[in-house]
Amino acid sequence: MDNFKKLSKSKAKKSSDANAPVIDYQAKLAEHGLTREQVIATERKLAKFANTMDSLVRVPFTKQGMGADAALSTIPLAGDLAGLALTSYAFILGRQLGVPAHKMTPAVRLALIDMVVGIVPGIGTLLDIFIRPSRKTLGIVHEHLHDEYGITETMHMDRPFLHQSLEDKQQQSRFWRHPLVAWLYLHIPDLLGLIVIVVIGWGLWAVLSWLVSLFGKVTGFG
Repeated sequence: MDNFKKLSKSKAKKSSDANAPVIDYQAKLAEHGLTREQVIATERKLAKFANTMDSLVRVPFTKQGMGADAALSTIPLAGDLAGLALTSYAFILGRQLGVPAHKMTPAVRLALIDMVVGIVPGIGTLLDIFIRPSRKTLGIVHEHLHDEYGITETMHMDRPFLHQSLEDKQQQSRFWRHPLVAWLYLHIPDLLGLIVIVVIGWGLWAVLSWLVSLFGKVTGFG
């Protein structure tokens, strides 16, 4: 009985998908005077800016980190105002890609909160790591591009600097087009960060072991 229900639901879903209107993404791009390549290039530019502002230094294999916005917040008031002014560049890029102003409201609100919170010494800088208006803007823009233009790729926004470099290399050699080679190249910062964490962890463990051993020899508890 359960299998029959699942089969019925599956058929209903397929029927619904078949009846769904086909979206002409090319026409929507043309309506805004854009091409798919231009959209990806502009979103990559936005991703570069967002990474610089909010996650220039990040935890390996995550998007969590800190950037210029957190550094600017260490300068009372002036730094926070500068951060807000710089973040407006992300809004401008979003509008260039046809994102409606009302969709950008949550990011604008977050940028204002970021400025107000950033005025508080110490705590403001710490919270800047988690309040990331530029990355919020990037998320809103990508969701719009996905819905309006059918752009589903994310690597150009996850690793924008390396993505552009890899794209240039792929035009020169087939070697860089191999999926494994491309993946390794795009994750160089994560791999290096992971190595650094392992080395630091091993170093701390070695120092701790030496201190314990020294304590045992000195006190006779070894």
